[in-house]
Amino acid sequence: MGIILPLLIEETGLSEHDVRRIVSNAPLRYKTYQIAKRTGGTRLISQPARELKALQRILSKEILIHRPIHPAATAYRRGISIKTNASTHADNGPILKMDFKDFFPSITEKDWVAYCQKYSLFNGDTEDILITTKIFFRKYRGVQFLRLAIGAPSSPPLSNILMYDFDTKVCDTASRDQVKYTRYADDLTFSAKRTGFLVHVREMLQRIIRETPFPSLTINDSKTVLATRKYKRMVTGLILANDGKVSIGHRRKRQIRAAVHYQTQGKLDLAGQAQLAGMLAFVNAVEPEFLDRLKQKYGAAVISQLQHTRMPRRSA
Repeated sequence: MGIILPLLIEETGLSEHDVRRIVSNAPLRYKTYQIAKRTGGTRLISQPARELKALQRILSKEILIHRPIHPAATAYRRGISIKTNASTHADNGPILKMDFKDFFPSITEKDWVAYCQKYSLFNGDTEDILITTKIFFRKYRGVQFLRLAIGAPSSPPLSNILMYDFDTKVCDTASRDQVKYTRYADDLTFSAKRTGFLVHVREMLQRIIRETPFPSLTINDSKTVLATRKYKRMVTGLILANDGKVSIGHRRKRQIRAAVHYQTQGKLDLAGQAQLAGMLAFVNAVEPEFLDRLKQKYGAAVISQLQHTRMPRRSA
């Protein structure tokens, strides 16, 4: 017996029989539903069953957290935010944005097995690899291999782990051409002092995708964007100002000012106040100077009260 089964037995308090029973059909233990994308269309969310989610959380805490993640990967990491991702490029000029098509589902059980074998994870124990594969990956109808599910708590850290070799190659190659690189999930951002440095980035990226054995990725060409200082440079929803700072942008600021003004007139209901509280938390994390200006204009007490607004929990 390897290390995974005893770990799950100890952490859950379940018997070996019960853990094996959950693992046996874990790739099928998902409830799926569609949510609307901000840019149009829908995204399939796969919610793991409660007992499977518990196993995924245990393995994330005890196994995945100890695996290396490249510094260029800025999503799903404690203490690192979209501001961190954007700030990396704030002092540069033009930015090139690209993304992957169907990022999570592109990562399959084969990638995890190859990773485990390459880095001798679990000392090559085949049962440990098989158990973790079934826990981490979902079975999609009509698809041969198990794939990463959007909605499983283990999927985000696992994606970063399996992208380590790719991120390392891209970052090292880009830096030799004076190009900065970050990846926020499936969003890739490259920046440089001049546009000329970015000319060969796509070619470089395609070459590294071909040369990297796992995972198998595809660039979504329709979403490739090049932006210079003459136009609005946006990275993970934040604006790169020409003074080297990161901003939430004028449009968001107008919306927030209007919402605070409505609140001072008693026109915001509790749901609106709770939504505004979330927006103010976002402001505090990205551009606290704007929050200070709101306090000066509307009063620190008003802003503080809004920041602590919460929606009441629904009774059972």
